[in-house]
Amino acid sequence: MARHGYLYLAILAALLALVVIVLGAYVRLSQAGLGCPDWPGCYGHINVPDTHQAIAAADARYAGRPLQPGRAWKEMLHRYFAGSLAVLILILAVVAWRRRRHVSQPVVLPWLTLLTVILQALLGMWTVTLLLFPPVVMGHLLGGYATFALLVLLVLQTGGYLRAGEAASKLLRWMAALALLVLVCQIALGGWTSSNYAGIACPDFPTCQGQWWPPMDFRNAFSWHGLGPDYQGGILGDPARVAIHVIHRLGALATFVMVITTGLLCLIKGRKPAIQCLGLLAAVLVICQVGIGISMVHWALPLALTDAHTGVAALLLATVVSLNWAVWAKPVSLATHQQRMGPAGQPATHSPLFPS
Repeated sequence: MARHGYLYLAILAALLALVVIVLGAYVRLSQAGLGCPDWPGCYGHINVPDTHQAIAAADARYAGRPLQPGRAWKEMLHRYFAGSLAVLILILAVVAWRRRRHVSQPVVLPWLTLLTVILQALLGMWTVTLLLFPPVVMGHLLGGYATFALLVLLVLQTGGYLRAGEAASKLLRWMAALALLVLVCQIALGGWTSSNYAGIACPDFPTCQGQWWPPMDFRNAFSWHGLGPDYQGGILGDPARVAIHVIHRLGALATFVMVITTGLLCLIKGRKPAIQCLGLLAAVLVICQVGIGISMVHWALPLALTDAHTGVAALLLATVVSLNWAVWAKPVSLATHQQRMGPAGQPATHSPLFPS
């Protein structure tokens, strides 16, 4: 496989990872996370049972969870997309190993992404078998975002894009890194909020239940509640859910300030258009994200907005990851560039759409 072919495959995988993240959020938000009580099939089948005999057998086998075809198909559709992504990443890893002697071929990133996907598969299984245990659900969400971020990095490294580190100051580099850290923490908080069904704990904004600081139970909000219970719908009391929601709002404020500050710094101090554009895009996306979050509260968590909240978070993460790559990665050295050149000074591999 030529370099540009590998690049196209990596781009396809990144786009598919974004679809899987958004689709996974849709499955969860539409209460279909346990649409299939087993894994990796559905009621013992590779697809949703559709005959009267198969449905009766499924209901008998899982008496406590009768088959609901609509929810089951949502869950299986997500699994089909996730499985396709896993196969695609496996191909990327194998091809990377076979092309490991090529100077421009990333090897570590494809295999790290494959290991992440394997962990994701385990978390997906545990999400079902452990009945939506919140730490597992949150870990599954973070694993999805991590897979997407690694694939974005793979595209950047394979294509040789956005290497503008020589134009970034030390302050800008560390601000970008800090913005990424804060954003990842906020995404984790979002996963904890969702997995504990705390999104509806505060039905108003900017106050919560009509108060600036309502009664909250932080001890139970962020503690281990053990395996066994069915966590669908949540088991926490209202004060604990309010505590989770309020902390998520404070995290959103910190993320907003951090990303906006970093974006402005990129516009003022970034000496390359790539850095300036990424900083501006990150600022625009975080403004959109906060606006969607406020709208979700105002409109009582409509499915379209909550799913968009997940998708924009993924795009914001990809942007901040790309910004960090841009300010830390330096241009390829002349010696490395010469190694990439073929006979007569022509590039050994060439992509008309994605030049190095």
